[in-house]
Amino acid sequence: MPASLTALSSQQHDLTKLSGAIDPNWIAHALAATGKASIRRRKLPAEQVVWLVIALALYRGQSIPEIAAHLDLVLPDEINPDIAKSALTQSRQRLGDEPLAQLFAISADAWDQRHQRGQSWRGLARYAVDGSTLRTPDSPDNRSHFGAQSYASGVVASYPQVRLVTLTALASHLIRDAVFGEYGKNEMRYARELLANIPDHSLTVFDKGFLSADILLGLQQQGVQRHWLIPAKANSKWERLDNHPTDYRVRMKVSPQARAQYPDLPEFWEARAIEAVSRHGHKRVLLTSLLDAAAYPAREIAQQYNDRWQIETSYRELKSEMLGDELTLRSGTPQTVRQEIWGAMLAYNLVRQEMAEVAREAGVKATDLSFTVALHYLRYEWSWMAIASPGKLPAHLQRLRIRLGEMLLPKQRRGRQCPRVVKKSPSRYPTKQIREA
Repeated sequence: MPASLTALSSQQHDLTKLSGAIDPNWIAHALAATGKASIRRRKLPAEQVVWLVIALALYRGQSIPEIAAHLDLVLPDEINPDIAKSALTQSRQRLGDEPLAQLFAISADAWDQRHQRGQSWRGLARYAVDGSTLRTPDSPDNRSHFGAQSYASGVVASYPQVRLVTLTALASHLIRDAVFGEYGKNEMRYARELLANIPDHSLTVFDKGFLSADILLGLQQQGVQRHWLIPAKANSKWERLDNHPTDYRVRMKVSPQARAQYPDLPEFWEARAIEAVSRHGHKRVLLTSLLDAAAYPAREIAQQYNDRWQIETSYRELKSEMLGDELTLRSGTPQTVRQEIWGAMLAYNLVRQEMAEVAREAGVKATDLSFTVALHYLRYEWSWMAIASPGKLPAHLQRLRIRLGEMLLPKQRRGRQCPRVVKKSPSRYPTKQIREA
């Protein structure tokens, strides 16, 4: 059994000690760096509030007081053993969102580096950039800060929305970095904020919506060996530079608008174009900065794009499995919304980190394990360990990892059952059929 799990048996058995993955020094550093460390003794100190926020995502079906009580997060007080709900709210407001953001950055970097070892493709770590949205409670502050979707009819969405863009590791599905904020800000603007934090010696796969010279060249020209892969749009135009039928170099013109906004962009830029066919028979052209055909075969590059589709399930896992298909997040203010989102991504990465450790021990890929099964087992085990005697923890944790290792996904995935097409929305009212006389 790993030493990190053995060490748990001699520690306090509350949620703060249930995962050897998060170093207590990371939490202390995040709190100190943001000036949020508890100066005086509180029943719910800042360190415990950090874990409370993470637990909000893991136990979405329980209220905040229930989570704090069930996981024994409140320090004992013989005079007044209970804590008011308002005190929990005040503790979250006191903490803010910055410590959670710091802790996410520290842990994501450490976990990703650990689980990238031995998982690279031709010396390149593989990532994917994608975007999604989250709904918040309809408070005036949330609507004013985040905004909401507006339709062509003039109708505005019922709930404020947060736009989210993540950088996800293809090997482990860990979220390496994330940016989020107001709904009205374009995904491409958020993606630009991620570029500086993408590691060197990497390949980042984008959806075609991010096809832009300033994003792709910005990634390629910063750092060392930072490459990109993206499908061409149907209206993409270029000049072919050689006559190979399915693997050729192209030159594209940078739009005057882009050059006006980003004067450092060249007039033209080059890429490698690879014509490929998906497993469902759909033809596509992939553009990439991997120009050396001998070092990076076209067939393997096409497989990297196929692997990108799997990370779209991470949003489903985060929004449907962890957050329980709830209509909105819990938080009523922009600050606590941001705090809750960082906590949810920390919780998601905690599950993914444990899955990666199980996969390492079992000698399989981390993506071969079921996230849903892992999440259910971890919820159960962490709840049990909150009331268990410390002496029983090593055996229980070992049993957890053995059971998770048995929950491998089938090698043959079902794949998409229906074609990706836009379907007509059903009519709100039945249509009367007028019969001719």
